[in-house]
Amino acid sequence: MSDPAALRARAEGLAAALPPLLADAEHLAQAVLLGEHGRRRAGTGDEFWQYRPAHAGDGARMIDWRRSGRSDAHFVREREWQAAQSVLLWVDASASMGFSGAKSHPTKAERARVLALAISVLLTRGGERVGLAGTGLPARRGPLQLLRIAEALGGTDPAADYGAPEARSMPPHSRAVFLSDFLGDPAPVERALTEAADKGVKGAMLQILDPVEEAFPFDGRTIFESMGGSLRHETLKAGDLRGRYLDRLAMRKARLADLARATGWHFSTHHTGESAQGSLLWLFRALERVH
Repeated sequence: MSDPAALRARAEGLAAALPPLLADAEHLAQAVLLGEHGRRRAGTGDEFWQYRPAHAGDGARMIDWRRSGRSDAHFVREREWQAAQSVLLWVDASASMGFSGAKSHPTKAERARVLALAISVLLTRGGERVGLAGTGLPARRGPLQLLRIAEALGGTDPAADYGAPEARSMPPHSRAVFLSDFLGDPAPVERALTEAADKGVKGAMLQILDPVEEAFPFDGRTIFESMGGSLRHETLKAGDLRGRYLDRLAMRKARLADLARATGWHFSTHHTGESAQGSLLWLFRALERVH
């Protein structure tokens, strides 16, 4: 058993070092006004959900006789299903995520981190277990886990131009969230989702892009270079590339959306020039829709 005093001191130390990210995530989680988390399915639990008419096969001990006494029918008192889920988050920490096309916009990495921590806040409040895939941080419950997640989200992998998710550490039939720009080789993403689907893991992919990456506002002589520096292309007529670039980006999104549908996942795109609130709500509802 860990020494409670030492554990508390470590937690307080983490909290002191991470106030901006935690504060932003807490503020974002509050803004969606979701209240208490509920999966709204019948099952074992303490919270009353609804009455339903009794069916053939329902035992006498299942009948709510007080409610049934007010009508000519028999009713069963159902309770809300409250078995906790394990939700694993993968947050792309590659060099590509460090891009921002304007000083007024956060980097893709900053937006991914605050969304990851905010969805962790909402899930934790609902009693779920949350962890980070690829970091050795398994899914756990409780406020201390949020501090662990915030600490782990500070890591980056600048040596890699683009990130690739992994599903090896995901428990069977758990839930998952992938946050990335998904601009690298799509093959590793396809392998990860196929492996996840084989294990009964379902979830949501959120592609995070800067508005510049959507609009391609370049013209004339331009040097394009990857954030990691491994890719470089110079052109005198950048405007001539716009149509082909936008077509390939649309094809990439369609490929990811098709892959998500085929594996029982959900896919959406978020732009860093927009509020994070809408995408957080989308993530939360996407996890509610996967069974």
